Amino acid sequence: MLKKILIIAGIVLAAAIIVLGYLWYAMGKPMYEPGMVKNGKNLRAPLDPPQQTGEADYWLVEKDIKLYHFSSGNGKNVLVVHGGPGFPMDKPLSALSDVKYRFHYYDQRGCGRSTKPFDRFSGSNYFENMKTLEHTLGLGAQVADIERIRRILNVDRLALMGHSFGAFLAVLYAAEFPERVESLVLVSPAAVLALPSESGDFYGRINELLPENMKNDFKNFQARYFDFQNIFSKSEADLSGLNLEFLKYYGPAAKAAGMPLPEFRRPVGSNGWMTFGMLFSMGKTHDYRKALTNPSIPALVIHGAKDLQSEQGSREYCGILKNSKLVVLEKAGHFGFNDQPAEFSKTVRDFLDTIK
Repeated sequence: MLKKILIIAGIVLAAAIIVLGYLWYAMGKPMYEPGMVKNGKNLRAPLDPPQQTGEADYWLVEKDIKLYHFSSGNGKNVLVVHGGPGFPMDKPLSALSDVKYRFHYYDQRGCGRSTKPFDRFSGSNYFENMKTLEHTLGLGAQVADIERIRRILNVDRLALMGHSFGAFLAVLYAAEFPERVESLVLVSPAAVLALPSESGDFYGRINELLPENMKNDFKNFQARYFDFQNIFSKSEADLSGLNLEFLKYYGPAAKAAGMPLPEFRRPVGSNGWMTFGMLFSMGKTHDYRKALTNPSIPALVIHGAKDLQSEQGSREYCGILKNSKLVVLEKAGHFGFNDQPAEFSKTVRDFLDTIK
């Protein structure tokens, strides 16, 4: 009897190891690869958006997903893709108020005033929860929304401006739909085209800059933030709180590096599951650089010399986008549109004016 119990226990243990090993593999490898969206893979809805409801402040991109948006200016459309992930802009950028274009701002799905599909996951199947989260709020869903917005705006090609992680999303869209991109403005682009990043560990850089009395707290924060084993026991509010807690460490590190910082305001609405959906998409290792097969797209990359992110990360985008130029704002950090608004405005205007 004991032998039979031991055999059964061994089988159960082996099965558990296989499942855990597969989950580790799935979390380590990217769940999103460029090309998936264009080929209709891993999408929960078609790229053709539903008929619009007529709500002036919302785009309906799926029958149950609507995106809050607003615009400023007049002229050719420019779609602004915010960073974070999960930190939308709550008002037009003052630095662009004198630029004769129409800038469209929107809250990406899963954050701000846009639809947040999940509060808690009730199912106990980790892998199914992970797949549901990723294909609802992951990179593919965000890239698909940009294409749906293009169709709603009824333009043949998009001028895209992305900030930080939003610049990364804009480049992924360009990789999937190069024929639909007129130009790219990438502001302080996140150095995540490939992971691990060749320009250095962002969290390690923050840890270096923090005062000694904050280092242990930051280590504890990272352990809680990346506790994927227990993620599906958390709620939207729990994860949104973790995202906001990061600012507690980002601020002092930026100050130590001499980086100017805007006054951070709590975002309208939450930004929990959306961020983690995109982390599952990327995995721990990926290399999306080879997916940019149309390097002729005109691109402007703006880097702040005082940014916590290294200039090498911004130059990596220029190295792939051959028809691009890098402009370094010497007195700016990660938010060049706030730090040097006049220089930022002129740089963007001069670039957009060259696009025919």
